[in-house]
Amino acid sequence: MKLNYSLDDLRYFCTVAQLGSFKAAAQQLSMPQSTLSRRIRQLEQDLALRLLNRDAHRISLTQTGHRYFERAASLFDELNAVSDELLSEKQHPKGKIRVSAPINAGKQFLRAVLFDFMRAYPEIQLDLSFSNTLVDIEGEGMDVVFRVGNPVVEDWIARPLTDIHFIVCASPGSDYGQLQSPKELVGKPVVLCHPMTVWQLEHDTTGEAYDYQATTGIRAEVDEIQMLTHAVQAGFGMGYIPDYSALPLIEQGALQRVLPSWRSQARTLFLLYRDREHVPLRVRLLVEFVLARFVG
Repeated sequence: MKLNYSLDDLRYFCTVAQLGSFKAAAQQLSMPQSTLSRRIRQLEQDLALRLLNRDAHRISLTQTGHRYFERAASLFDELNAVSDELLSEKQHPKGKIRVSAPINAGKQFLRAVLFDFMRAYPEIQLDLSFSNTLVDIEGEGMDVVFRVGNPVVEDWIARPLTDIHFIVCASPGSDYGQLQSPKELVGKPVVLCHPMTVWQLEHDTTGEAYDYQATTGIRAEVDEIQMLTHAVQAGFGMGYIPDYSALPLIEQGALQRVLPSWRSQARTLFLLYRDREHVPLRVRLLVEFVLARFVG
């Protein structure tokens, strides 16, 4: 049988049972004693149970009322504890934040920022998930997400952090550095890195665009920038490598740049967080901390 009664009335009953007095309970609840008595009678009527014995001088719990109070009081204690904990979190930052980020951009741009945040807020725990797989951020219960590209996620705010460019690279000992046009890439050995299998190139001065998708000459396919870089350095083919990873190696002589006047259009690293009014304090602090480091 489905019971239909007011949780407020149940809370009033627990207060009366705990204090053993309608007068004391009415004072604590800031309501007229007559109203309180009427609400308790309504609860008994809704439950079809007698909870209290009443006489002119005192009240006492019936056996049924005693059992009901023991079970119901613990529920309200738990609810009060949850409310106190949530209120405390709004004033004192602590708890867990679930974060998702791509592996390579995460290691390059986010590691130091996230570590600094953890040092600044020792009671906040970061649950970090670094993956190049496009995760279901709602299904996985993520709080803060970093993505490269043009993310569109309903009810999430996307804030740009920094731009990334990809450039074509080869091993230092190869002769691919002599190539003059992206059209000369056709048929040459390449190492592909997912998901960037289409090399979207743009000339620095003319703005000419050229998209190259290798169909022949593919020596290997990987899904991680470091493995891509090692394969290119080992001479297995040219690779499309993010500039933040490639340029230091080019300066050291560990890579050579191919088609130096060409690079990808900017791919932006975005910070995403839920578009809602009551964002937990710990999440809001992380968002503000990251934005301050990138946007200034």
